[in-house]
Amino acid sequence: MAKTRGASPSVWLMANQDDQMNMTQMNMTKQNLGLPIFLALGALTLAASVAQAADISTPAVLAGSCSTCHGPGGQSPGTMPSLAGLEPKYIMTRLKEFRSGEAPATLMNRIAKGYSDAEIEALGQYFTKTKP
Repeated sequence: MAKTRGASPSVWLMANQDDQMNMTQMNMTKQNLGLPIFLALGALTLAASVAQAADISTPAVLAGSCSTCHGPGGQSPGTMPSLAGLEPKYIMTRLKEFRSGEAPATLMNRIAKGYSDAEIEALGQYFTKTKP
């Protein structure tokens, strides 16, 4: 609060208004910081969730999306090729060909673009260990 001792009422009023404005500005600054901090914490939480979801230490999670067409555990019940028991190098090569567009496909080229090299390797190792 500004010094107002012995000042006229108009000086005292102006000093109080200045103090109120300073307090209002401080409160607004605190309120404005809340949203960016909230958004930053939300972004960190989302990033941690995505990193956890794409954890290649559990390739069965990655292979789960393959089961829609290639069957559970890579054992296709229909016309799609089975992946179970194939050599890892073959699976990795094919996925990389789909990802780059070298191999023609209707859907696999779009799916393969979502996998990193490490994830492709994990999928190759996973399907090799499953029984045909």
